[in-house]
Amino acid sequence: MFISFEGIDFAGKTTQLEKLRAWFEERGENVETLREPGGTALGERIRELLLSAAHEDMTESAELFLFSAARAQLTRAKIEPALRDGRVVLIDRYYDSTTAYQGYGRGLPLDEIEILNRAATGGTNPDLTFILDLDFDASRRRQAERDDGATDRIESADRDFFERVRNGYLTIADDEPDRARVIDATGSIETIHEIVVRETERRYAERKNS
Repeated sequence: MFISFEGIDFAGKTTQLEKLRAWFEERGENVETLREPGGTALGERIRELLLSAAHEDMTESAELFLFSAARAQLTRAKIEPALRDGRVVLIDRYYDSTTAYQGYGRGLPLDEIEILNRAATGGTNPDLTFILDLDFDASRRRQAERDDGATDRIESADRDFFERVRNGYLTIADDEPDRARVIDATGSIETIHEIVVRETERRYAERKNS
């Protein structure tokens, strides 16, 4: 299985990914956990460029192509081999982030992003995507509670940007209800995990029986 976690910053994606990893491992599955951008040596270097506040002058198109380059490397070097080996792949962000952030958020053409996403992934799509839905104010409160107080280049964007991103995610879920599942990210960690497990069990059983 290939499962992605999506949502605006501080929605709890990484927490839920790690809990689902433990759930799969308890069932004897070999699990590969990844993040975007990153997950490879090249991807981590690209991540540094993308998130560094030193690159505030980065153009929207350059941002789009850097994310796609990191994704192309990750897909070929990590995701595809893991799936061929029968491992479960869990990823913190995938191509829906580009559609939401660079498409709906930055306003780049969605049809061009769709073509680029397909080229970067080679058609390797998640079986299931959890979109953790959180509004801007809740995201900022969680950000303020973070110990280091650091803000990367994308996290520092304004309310209007993140509201467009959030609405973009909800549109993605409306367009692909068989793959994308929206979960209220204001719930407790355990409540959200229960929802994630319930949906995963259903899809997991379908794949085991197919």
